[in-house]
Amino acid sequence: MKIQNASEVKSTFLENDSVLRHVVLFKFKEGTTDSQLRAIEDSFSGLPAKIPEIVGYEWGLNNSPEGLNKDFTHCFFVSFASEEGRATYLPHPAHKAFVELVGPSVEDVLVVDYWVK
Repeated sequence: MKIQNASEVKSTFLENDSVLRHVVLFKFKEGTTDSQLRAIEDSFSGLPAKIPEIVGYEWGLNNSPEGLNKDFTHCFFVSFASEEGRATYLPHPAHKAFVELVGPSVEDVLVVDYWVK
């Protein structure tokens, strides 16, 4: 099946009884301290208490033996019941404060959103 545009992707894969995952991977700048990393981890982990649209949350550190992580170390999964929930989360003041906190320490970030099948 060849998908022509984003609306086709949405209509093809969107499932109302599914969960929308927001996956965030971070590669941190050299010199980022352990205390800075703990503050970032704690701040991201505090978002579910501040943003009720978050229906699930987990995170972890890369431990893959394959060596393909391209120096991305931290993976965060945020789950939403709807695209409206994600739309509330992205501009939410608590999320924006987290982005301000993490920004100076980030070398690169990768974000992928998908509907769970």
